[in-house]
Amino acid sequence: MKVLVVGNGGREHAICWKIAQSPHVDKVFCIPGNAGIAYSAECIDMPVNDFDKLADFVTERGIELTLVGPEAPLCDGIVDHFMEKGLKIFGPAKQAAQLEGSKSFAKNFMKKYNIPTADSEIFTEMPPALDYVESKFNSDAKGLVVKADGLAAGKGVIVASSKDEALKAVKDCFGGSFGSAGKKVLIEECLYGEEASILALTDGKSIIPLVSSQDHKRLMEGDMGPNTGGMG
Repeated sequence: MKVLVVGNGGREHAICWKIAQSPHVDKVFCIPGNAGIAYSAECIDMPVNDFDKLADFVTERGIELTLVGPEAPLCDGIVDHFMEKGLKIFGPAKQAAQLEGSKSFAKNFMKKYNIPTADSEIFTEMPPALDYVESKFNSDAKGLVVKADGLAAGKGVIVASSKDEALKAVKDCFGGSFGSAGKKVLIEECLYGEEASILALTDGKSIIPLVSSQDHKRLMEGDMGPNTGGMG
């Protein structure tokens, strides 16, 4: 079978590399891909946000399965678009992708279904957000996490250990440092301990859990420096 992978990062590189090893796969394409991915797949220079062009490419090349790596096209509805055309694609539909695309949506989802999560508040204007930070640190908060609501390439989360850091983070978000992602800001309590990612695959009926994994997001050794978009 022929497979298309959408994206150009390390995640897509790993997917292409592994899929190319399958005895069921004859050809792997990647849009747009990168120099490293080119060793495992044929890279095609095409914008990932032009869903009609992507669907036409899949149809013309006889591609039987498309896998999407980046969050942005998923949040923009690429899966819905392909499904409407009867094309097989792996990834969450637009509504489900909001869990990744909007931190406030994810937070409200967790609260609605009683999923344990850090205490937080959501803000659409800077002054009340700054007042909230002041009040929390005046109440002996040890730290706060300031999050731009939308997609920010993995860089929209600031773990602030002081009031000044938190105030600056709020100002950066509302000041445009993260573009439209920072028009809404989530501020939550800072939880301390080991972080782990527990992922699962589901088709809406069955669930297949994967092994746990752990990000080391900070830029420098000893969990110091800002968060990076991937592994530090």
